[in-house]
Amino acid sequence: MNILLAEDQAMVRGALAALLTLAADNINITEVEDGDKAMTMLKNQHYDLLLTDIEMPGKSGLELSQWLQQQGSKTKVIILTTFGRAGYIKRALEYGVSGFLLKDAPSDELISTIKQVMAGKRVIDPELAFSAIGEIDPLNDKERRALRLASEGLSTADIANKLFIAEGTVRNYLSEAINKLSASNRIDAARIAKQKGWL
Repeated sequence: MNILLAEDQAMVRGALAALLTLAADNINITEVEDGDKAMTMLKNQHYDLLLTDIEMPGKSGLELSQWLQQQGSKTKVIILTTFGRAGYIKRALEYGVSGFLLKDAPSDELISTIKQVMAGKRVIDPELAFSAIGEIDPLNDKERRALRLASEGLSTADIANKLFIAEGTVRNYLSEAINKLSASNRIDAARIAKQKGWL
């Protein structure tokens, strides 16, 4: 089984790789430390499973999941995160993620989840799944991308360059996001969206 492990914290990544290697035979693990490297690997090679964090430099785990879904990929996705935010879980479900686990779950739970997911099941902690119901994310993908870059401290011009759009369009996206979240400015909007798991 080919596994792509995307996790920006080196110690966590190393521990997960060691755990998976001990848990089963015939496992090949490719480790990457950010979402952009994960995207490059997914484009160039087939993996049976993507085991990914949500928040990391470059593409987020959710963006990787959405891309795989758009490609009609057979790669299964398990998200491992510190945050059980309703918005994250809702989007993970929308993007066809097969498993969603908190990082403080016991290691045998991770192994069990991988086995179930590879057998075609979906494994989401019932409490986490329940919390995702009823929370509606008001942001669209363009607003989310602009807001995410703004939260990293990028200027309107830098965001425009990264997204290949005009500065005026960036300003529109950000002001829409600020209005939708009843925020006082872009930083406040990013904070609210992060707390809800919408970023």
